[in-house]
Amino acid sequence: MSQKRPLLAAGQSVTVHVPATSANLGPGFDSLGLALRLHDTLTVLTLASDELEFVLGGEGADSLPRDASHLTVRTIDAALAKLGFDRAGLRIEADNVIPHGRGLGSSAAAIVAALLAATALLPEAERPDSDWVFQFASELEGHPDNVAPALFGGLAVSWHDDAGYRSAKLAVDPSIRPVIAVPETELSTETARAMLPSSISHQSAAANSGRTALLVHAMTAAPEYLFAGTEDYLHQEYRAQAMASSAQLLELWRGAGLAAVISGAGPTVLVLAEGPDQVEKSRQLAADAAWRVQELEIDIEGAKMILHRQS
Repeated sequence: MSQKRPLLAAGQSVTVHVPATSANLGPGFDSLGLALRLHDTLTVLTLASDELEFVLGGEGADSLPRDASHLTVRTIDAALAKLGFDRAGLRIEADNVIPHGRGLGSSAAAIVAALLAATALLPEAERPDSDWVFQFASELEGHPDNVAPALFGGLAVSWHDDAGYRSAKLAVDPSIRPVIAVPETELSTETARAMLPSSISHQSAAANSGRTALLVHAMTAAPEYLFAGTEDYLHQEYRAQAMASSAQLLELWRGAGLAAVISGAGPTVLVLAEGPDQVEKSRQLAADAAWRVQELEIDIEGAKMILHRQS
């Protein structure tokens, strides 16, 4: 008979605050991500009973499950199993502000929040560090471009090598002001990825490499190059037919000289505006009931554990 794993202590509570993220930023496919000040909040309380209580509010409240099939619970259980622990009951309170299925990193935020909560509830001597969370979150998500900024904040350049998932956090020029236009329609990452070609030309690859390098320079030191740096040759054109309205807004904004990109897999459109004039220009051009237009700040801190106590 296999030995039972130790249970989490009952009566513990932890609250985690995780930002939205925008991945790719145009040419930085699966490698660039930016944390935005639009946060989901997750509170987890360990119970002495075997009950699973789920209070879910905000985005997805009408459609997401409130049982063990929810991504948060599955992630907590996966983390505990990997670390050699088990749980009894949980009370979970999720206040979702990040739109789901819109290319703003909602699944990465849920995974990061769940992993941080799970590890915080372990005995102090057994808690893994933030790199463990980053590695496992990237593994669950499938790539690190959203996970890294959600966890660490700022602009993240991420990659994978023999040592695992890696990421470097960069400071963004303070004049850059993100503006998002969020449609009512959703688009799954799986659907968007299925539309990509199996190969591209060397010419496109070279062009995209150059624009990605320019974009990093633009975002950290020279925002006057944002428009040129956000030109993409890898994915946005191929996905356009799945989000016609987003493609039209992208064309409209870029036609007006704004550094606009599809956020993540879409269909949200993002402008990396340089100063208040470009913010206002973005708002005016997207003044349509079909879009929720919002200026956001860049989140430089990433996920925060704002409460942890044992009663």
